[in-house]
Amino acid sequence: MPTKLTANVKAAGCAAKLSPKILDRALRAVPRVKNEKVLVGYDHADDAGVYDLTQPGGAPLAMVQTVDFFTPIVDDPYQFGAIAAANALSDVYAMGGRPVTALSLVVFPGKGEIRDLETILKGGAEKIHESGAVILGGHSINDDEIKFGYAVTGLIDPSRVWTNGGARAGDVLVFTKRIGTGVISTALKKGIVHDPDMEASIRQMLTLNRDVCTAMQALTVHGCTDVTGFGLLGHAREMALASEVTLEISASSVRFLPGAIEYSKASAHSGGLANNRDFVESCVLLPDEIPTEIEALLYDPQTSGGLLAAMPEPDARKLMELRPEAYVIGNVKRRGAKPIEVIV
Repeated sequence: MPTKLTANVKAAGCAAKLSPKILDRALRAVPRVKNEKVLVGYDHADDAGVYDLTQPGGAPLAMVQTVDFFTPIVDDPYQFGAIAAANALSDVYAMGGRPVTALSLVVFPGKGEIRDLETILKGGAEKIHESGAVILGGHSINDDEIKFGYAVTGLIDPSRVWTNGGARAGDVLVFTKRIGTGVISTALKKGIVHDPDMEASIRQMLTLNRDVCTAMQALTVHGCTDVTGFGLLGHAREMALASEVTLEISASSVRFLPGAIEYSKASAHSGGLANNRDFVESCVLLPDEIPTEIEALLYDPQTSGGLLAAMPEPDARKLMELRPEAYVIGNVKRRGAKPIEVIV
């Protein structure tokens, strides 16, 4: 019998992240160290750190660093490895960078099926190589609950770094993937998912943000983040607070994966979704007309999610012409009563 990877995990994929409320409180105790070479640190919850490598008289160059790993979100070992790689690479793309190297992070039971481990590593390696990066090594731990991912290093022009703090009033909000990977993976664990819906979710999670990042690099991007474990509203909150603006998001404009709304109606909601809502909802102005299943999906933890970008409207139009998967979900306004306003 093939191993069912999701059977023995408490939470799947990015839904396994620590509660943002706990993480936010713990980080307040970490001492900040000033360093003029640090262009982007963890002060505003950006997707990756950026360190200036430019030498006197040399060409401008900076390093992007990130790390991401999680529990299985699918049962197929190869797909799990590849999705974990795509998810880790996404943080570099969210900063406007180009991934170049990766280190694997492996947590696997010593008595587990070795063929599963081989297949996870192969799936991850092929996705890393698809990005143009190379694997330099890694680290492993023996534990009963499987976890896998990568620490990724990229390169970037220090004058062209995207952060989540650059959104400007008058920008439009563009998103590049659909929402719903969290409820679909929870439906899988509950045994109620339909195969075509699961397959659509997997295809999206396997899709690198490389091509849309490349298209965006030729345009004006004021702010950017990728939408992963803290959900659409969680990552929108980070952008709004860092940029000191209000993000207006149209619930009817957000596109959902096939089956996502139905699974949300069936309460296929993870603990990660509840944690996200608990942390973010005080920052959100949300009308009563929004159906509860749609509201839940706006907090749904995403795995290998899309890029959320604040751009001038003409550049957003050009992006949608270049990359049809991109679409407008809202606008950036001057700071209002709440950092996020959801409209119908």
